[in-house]
Amino acid sequence: MIAVAEYTSEASENTLRAAALYGAEKPLVRKTERTNSTFLETIVGRTGGLRSILAQVEAVAHTNEIGDMPLELQPKLLRVLQEREFEAVGSTRTTKVDVRAVAATNRDLRQMVLSREFREDLYYRLNMFPIYLPPLRDRKRDIPEFVRYFVEHFASSMDKTIDTIPEDTMRSLVRHSWPGNIRELQNYVARGVILSNDGVFEPAPPEESEPVPVETSTANPTLEDKIRQEILAECQRANWKLGGPRGAAARLGLKRTTLFYKMKRLGITPPTDHSQD
Repeated sequence: MIAVAEYTSEASENTLRAAALYGAEKPLVRKTERTNSTFLETIVGRTGGLRSILAQVEAVAHTNEIGDMPLELQPKLLRVLQEREFEAVGSTRTTKVDVRAVAATNRDLRQMVLSREFREDLYYRLNMFPIYLPPLRDRKRDIPEFVRYFVEHFASSMDKTIDTIPEDTMRSLVRHSWPGNIRELQNYVARGVILSNDGVFEPAPPEESEPVPVETSTANPTLEDKIRQEILAECQRANWKLGGPRGAAARLGLKRTTLFYKMKRLGITPPTDHSQD
């Protein structure tokens, strides 16, 4: 048996987050009286005690969106993982815990460590057995199974019968990029079940998101950007004369044919009022 409790780091105040995770004491009231249940002690309560039957129970603490946890709270979590103990907010009583920790995030924790947004010691403590889940667009073979599951789930919850998913519909769902991953697919199927009748899953076509135009950053240009800028600059200095001893090719130390090739590949075309000689 495995008892699982989940905590999501999403409260607006750090003190509230700490209280949600570790519990808190009521101020100026009897010291043992709590204002709320501590997340970690809830797990202990589920799995603690001396009964032999509970000796077979494993406790798992799932910390969702660990990348959103403030730096101020991370040492406390590290202590729980390392020393297996904690104190509630405002308390001096130490509580022992024995749980397995599973942390999830959609952020790059390694990059956050480099930018000092996440503690390095906590990162390595959590990174004992990482599991990387690729986005849904890279797991297209899984989409039909997800669709069938969600259709059955939502049809049952809405007291509807849907026993047919047209092949054209399934193919369009597999082709879709699903930028919102599984949550987008789940909500899309739920909406489709609402709109479907006569036992056939007939959703509206998935919305195609407009690609975000990529703007070249002058502060961090790519190698191709640098080459394009250098060729443009020399062409302009040579008044778009490419050949000859004072042409752009000579300035760049290239053969004229090589410069033509690079300009074509990079999409560089001379103004209409200039020749390429």
